[in-house]
Formats: sequence, C-alpha cells, structure tokens
Amino acid sequence: MAQSKSTGFFISTPGFCSDCGSILPLLEETGNVECYACKKVWGPEAFGDMEMSYVIHFNKKNVYGSSKEKDDKEEEAEGPIVERKCPQCQNNKMSYATLQLRSADEGQTVFYTCTKCKFKETENS
Repeated sequence: MAQSKSTGFFISTPGFCSDCGSILPLLEETGNVECYACKKVWGPEAFGDMEMSYVIHFNKKNVYGSSKEKDDKEEEAEGPIVERKCPQCQNNKMSYATLQLRSADEGQTVFYTCTKCKFKETENS
C-alpha cells in the first residue's frame, strides 16, 4: 500500500497534490508535474513508490476480414456473424443487423439472416 504524504495543507496519497488535494497529471519528460488546480510544480516524489505501466493491445492482421475469407462454404454475409441456429436449415451461423423501429425508450429490432439458406427472422430486444 502506498504511504501517505504530508508536505502541504492535505494529508494525501501518492498521485494527489498535498497543497490542494487534486489528482496530479502524469509525469512529464522533465520528471516534474504541474498540478492542474493550484499550478504547484512537483517532482517524482509526489508519486511516491507508485509504479505506472501501460499496455497497448493491437488487433491481429485481417481481424475484420469478410466472412467469405473465414469460411469459403458460406455465401456473402449481410452483416456480422453470430452463433445462432437457423430454424429452417439448422445451420448454426446467422448474420444480423439492428434498427431502432420502435420508440426510443424501447429496445431495438434485430434482423437475422441465415448464412446458408438466407432464411430471415426478427427479434425485438
């Protein structure tokens, strides 16, 4: 657990200005940070022993490829594909599209289309 600091008016935890109590922005390249509220400049000691790290996850190449590339047996889909059993041919993949057909305080209408036999059905969500 991070230790509290008391160098100003407030007893605060690392990452907060002890003069005004505001949250501090991230450290700048200079190693200092300026409080947004009171404009006091703090050094890295304002963050105590806090450790900060960032992880950026990127999508794999062709993650949004068409359904034709994913499965050559399927014809061109009319939208994103979900696992849903077609009541007509029992295929387990259907594409869908949504529209707001009813009033704003009611759910949307989902239109499903079988990727194999093109059977269509709707669902009011």
